[in-house]
Amino acid sequence: MALDAIIFDAEGVIVDTEAVWDHGSIELLRRRGKVYDSQRTKPLLTGRSLPEGIRVMQEQYGFDGDPEVLARERLEIVRELFDHVQLMPGFLAFHARVRDRYKIAVATAMHEELLTPLDRRLGLSPLFAGHVYHLTHVGGRSKPNPDIFLYAAERLGAPPASCLVIEDAPYGIEAARRAGMACVGIASTYPPELLAAADQVVHSFDEIEL
Repeated sequence: MALDAIIFDAEGVIVDTEAVWDHGSIELLRRRGKVYDSQRTKPLLTGRSLPEGIRVMQEQYGFDGDPEVLARERLEIVRELFDHVQLMPGFLAFHARVRDRYKIAVATAMHEELLTPLDRRLGLSPLFAGHVYHLTHVGGRSKPNPDIFLYAAERLGAPPASCLVIEDAPYGIEAARRAGMACVGIASTYPPELLAAADQVVHSFDEIEL
């Protein structure tokens, strides 16, 4: 089936937030006497809801607490840093290349409290004609579940088989595969070998073949 739509993950693809989340994880664990191991933990966090990410960290690092309360703490740690987040290099040029040729949308696990001001500041919704979707739209079901990508495709009026997802994380790629969509893995957050399940693996937007 011909390509009809492109669905973008947000963090690590459109906006450069990954260092912010690393800081949030480091600080949350430091407060509990733990040392964050990015290589071991980060691939299991990206694309997850905040409470799910906390459960992963609790299992790996062995600390107690209500995941919802701890998720709120992690959110508050990173909130101020989001005021300085910028668009990823190469995104605007790629957007200009595809916006008139394909339907486009954002499908992100970013918490709505962070996404809303970021969207307002960087103008994401106008760039995507309002097609900016987050986990609240699908009952909180985060990646690697395919729900957020299927929802975006439905809202665009595009069959899943005609959609291409651009992702930076293993769970996002798995979600795209479960949705029956092609996927580009962009190695902005993780090394290419962790993105091998994608149809294409690139280092930058200008390498993407459509």
